[in-house]
This record gives sequence, C-alpha cells and structure tokens, in this order.
Amino acid sequence: MARVEFKHVVKEYHDEKRGTFTAVSDSNFVIEDKEFVVFVGPSGCGKTTSLRMIAGLERQSSGDIVIGDKIVNSLHPKDRDIAMVFQDYALYPHMTIKENLSFGLKNLKRPKEEIEKKVQDASNILGLSEMLDRKPRELSGGQRQRVAVGRAIVRDPQVFLFDEPLSNLDAKLRVQMRVELSELHKRLGATIVYVTHDQVEAMTLGERIVVMNKGSIQQIASPAKLYNEPQNMFVAGFIGSPAMNFMDARIAGGKAQLEGVAFSLSDAMAKALQPYEGQELTLGIRPEHIYDEYYAEKMGVSKENTMQATVQVIENLGAETLLYFRVGSRMVTARVNPETDVRLGQMMTFVFDRSKMHFFDPKTEQRIVF
Repeated sequence: MARVEFKHVVKEYHDEKRGTFTAVSDSNFVIEDKEFVVFVGPSGCGKTTSLRMIAGLERQSSGDIVIGDKIVNSLHPKDRDIAMVFQDYALYPHMTIKENLSFGLKNLKRPKEEIEKKVQDASNILGLSEMLDRKPRELSGGQRQRVAVGRAIVRDPQVFLFDEPLSNLDAKLRVQMRVELSELHKRLGATIVYVTHDQVEAMTLGERIVVMNKGSIQQIASPAKLYNEPQNMFVAGFIGSPAMNFMDARIAGGKAQLEGVAFSLSDAMAKALQPYEGQELTLGIRPEHIYDEYYAEKMGVSKENTMQATVQVIENLGAETLLYFRVGSRMVTARVNPETDVRLGQMMTFVFDRSKMHFFDPKTEQRIVF
C-alpha cells in the first residue's frame, strides 16, 4: 500500500462560450499509508474530480500527484497501481462472478494458479464463495457491490478508490455495507480514498474526512474534530444531522444579545469576543445542545442561557423528538428527549448549553477560536 499526496493541484475546464471553470482549486493534502480518507461535499464541489485525478482518468491542469514515492502526473491509469470501485458496479452481465473477479488478472497475463488463489481469497473475505457460478443478474444489489469490491481486491493495488459505491443501495443495505467496508479496511490494511455526498456515511467510515465546497478544501480532520471544532460555517452546517443552528447575535457588555434575550458567555468566550464588541456575529449551536427545562436539569446542564419560544413544528422520530421554533427570522431546531410532553403551539423554555456554543465571523464565516 502507499500514501497519496496532492501538491498544489488545480483542475480547470475551458469552454469557448463560458470561459474557464475551476473544478479544483490549489488542492494540498496527504493521505497516509493504510489510511481510510473520505472526500465529502455537495454536488459539484470537486470531490469526484479529485478522485479521478488520483486514478489518472482526469489530468490535472497544474500541480503534482504523488502515489507512494512516485510522481504519477504522466502515468496512464493502468500504470498507477490503483483499483477503482464505481457507483454502478460495472460488472459484465454475460460473465459469472468468478469470471468477473478474474477478468482483470487475465488481461494482465497473471499465472492461472495465482488467479485462482486471489479469486478464492477475495471470495472468502467477501462471502462470495458460494456464488461464483452465478451471473450478476442473480445477485442482490449488495452482493453485486461486493463483487465490484472483490474485483478491486484481487488486483492487490497500492490504493483503493471508491466513487460513491453505496448510493444505489437502499438505506438498510447501505448501513450493512458501511460496516462491511470498515471491516474490510481493517482486514486488508489498505489505503482507501472514498468519495460520497452523504455526510453520515463520511462520519461513520472515515478516519479523516476532507470536506470540499466549490472546488476548495474547507477542512481536513477526524470526524470528531469536524463535528466539535468546525473551521467555518460551511463545515458546521454540512457536518451533522440535523444541521447546526445559526442565529444572529450582537456582542455587547460581555454578553451575546439575541432576539429578546441576552446569553452569558464563559470567560474564555468573553475574552476572545472582545474585539467584536458592538458587532453582529453568528452564534452556532447543534440541536442536541438545546434542551427542555426538565431534561436540562436531569443532565446537569446549567440554566444560565434560556429562551422562551413557541413550538411551531414537532417531528417525533421514536428515539428522539425534534422541535422547531423561531429566533428572530431564523428557524431553530432542538433535539429533545422523546418523553418530553409538548404540544404544537405551546410556549416552552429552551435551555442552551453555553459550553457548546460557537461563534462565527459573518464576513469571513470562520469560527472564532476561544
């Protein structure tokens, strides 16, 4: 296996009518040997383009791509020692599963004994041993995806590339396949680069996550760091479901003034926000850090910052209840205990966990670090 590195990689597309479009802008990162890294972001953010540049399916406009200890800028895909798993499986329908698994190795003129061993090993790992004589049409979506992964495994590449491989599966099967991919990474000790638009998938699979937007890398960090210490408003709003709440707050007298209420600040917050005295900032807080009074007391959360608001929408999800209310022009979500007795249109007291509040500069959208 091997590390992957981007050094000031740029990808531009040129069109006579629309001019130049930058798909990936000055991208720099290192994926360490045997690491599982996920690229995530909305459609058109540059994540798949980045993956395709690693594979050699797209040529970067400038910069260097390194796999192992070799700059691969001019190497064809077949010479980069990578294996790619696509969204649509790309299996040969007229071939058996065994033939699909061995097809790439046969093209490489590998010895028959080696092909047999690698196909058998991959089949055992993925639970396909009893299906080798079947055709793809006889398999479920999850089984077909395993075959696509197996075809990559038999190549024994330096790097595995996954391009939204689970997006065609139903919700239950996606969860199952996420577990299987995590187990597969542990078993193979492989370097894996994985692309998805699903932030839940990214959080559950990645050892580190590369968050992209509009061609630029927003933050590279572990799932926990992204969630707890987002670098900017985009990351804060994209990572987490439901998304982080954002509210307008004016800093005045060591407090955050919201619509009709003043929130107290910790000493560290007050010190960090001194330069913003009298200015409007964006306060961010996740739904699970807004409590009803009873549960706040039960959890030992300080009631220093409370707000009364009318419940406008209730979503009962079984294990949790989401309550929606307005703070000024913003709709705010609170994730509360499902045992909370609440009615639509009821005036409730909400408790905001001061220790979990974030503040962002609305001009730069960067988080202010305390």
